[in-house]
Amino acid sequence: MNGVTILVPMLNEEKALPQTIACLQAMEPPPDEILMVDGGSQDSSVAMVRAAGLTVIAAAKKGRGAQINHGVRLARGAIICVLHADSILPIDAVTVIRDTMANPKIALASFTPRIAGPGGTRWGSTVHNWIKTWYAPLLTRPHLFLRGVRLLFGDHAMFFRREQFLAIGGCDERLVVMEEAGLCIGLSRFGATRMVPRWVWTSDRRITQWGRWRANWIYFKVGMMWAFGAREGLADHYPDIR
Repeated sequence: MNGVTILVPMLNEEKALPQTIACLQAMEPPPDEILMVDGGSQDSSVAMVRAAGLTVIAAAKKGRGAQINHGVRLARGAIICVLHADSILPIDAVTVIRDTMANPKIALASFTPRIAGPGGTRWGSTVHNWIKTWYAPLLTRPHLFLRGVRLLFGDHAMFFRREQFLAIGGCDERLVVMEEAGLCIGLSRFGATRMVPRWVWTSDRRITQWGRWRANWIYFKVGMMWAFGAREGLADHYPDIR
């Protein structure tokens, strides 16, 4: 059976990590490997992970793309699931991942993000997050859309085969955000991309900080900038939230 590695890129995530760690430790069946990939945290994140008995490795370069690349290179699992540090997988996530990737026609898949916080689910943003997996590739890569490619995003908890990830050269390390979009395009040579109908709970902290309308505008704007060639400057339009 294919081994599953849950890979969590992190940077100064001490507020989000307790829930994420509890989720990872409660999974049934458990993943074959959990790798927390740190980008140089200055808070208690690394100590928190080690105290929980989980493996933390240091990436030489900060940024989700670089941290994901570093983690995948060191991972032992044949299937990698990239989980954001503020997201919670369902307890049976490993079974869902294995069952989905048993289909050789699927190169990349994800869970369905449910954006929520103390006030409950942000249904407007949750629905928009789902819709844009369709309209983003339809508008920007229609030839791939017709081949079954959907544009998945990092807070979807994407998963893929390690061998195919390495074959396309991994994530573009110039990107601090939207690294997952390039991954969708690259992996499309091996098959379709799919979002499975199971929730991954994702923090609404950005919407809380930015406001609902500004947050959705930022998501749309950054996505369109990436689609038309922007790379290094994207982070300037995506304020950091911790």
